[in-house]
Amino acid sequence: MHLEGTHSLNAPPQEIWNLLMDPETLARITPAISRLEPLGDDKYKAVAEVKLGPVKGSFEGQMAVADKKEPEHFTLLIEQKSRMGNANAEGRIQLNPIGDNQTEVNFTGDAKLSGTLARMGQRVLGGVANSMVKQFFQNLESELKANA
Repeated sequence: MHLEGTHSLNAPPQEIWNLLMDPETLARITPAISRLEPLGDDKYKAVAEVKLGPVKGSFEGQMAVADKKEPEHFTLLIEQKSRMGNANAEGRIQLNPIGDNQTEVNFTGDAKLSGTLARMGQRVLGGVANSMVKQFFQNLESELKANA
């Protein structure tokens, strides 16, 4: 599955970067992520609770931040496993200043699912993924307002 899009935020790239590089903030604003625990340099144990239509489950795995160039771009690498199947995803985030206090966030990513999760979730996956992206940016906007 492929996702891509653009979202504008009322904050400079550095402020957004700082929030996205903080594991507590990232866990708070990312839908389904319940916890991120540091494992070392830019690597985290990630625990997620996901519901895709009739399929619901708990996932545990790792998330890594790679290809960092502050405050311009980074890549998230995610590997999650559960009894229902596995999920592997890679997403690239690009932060482009578009004004004194505005940033355009471009994202692109691919996810691969296996097992029951892929078979059962395929029908609803696109809609759920788009909903989660929308919720992520709403949460990020709320976090930026709270920090202002």
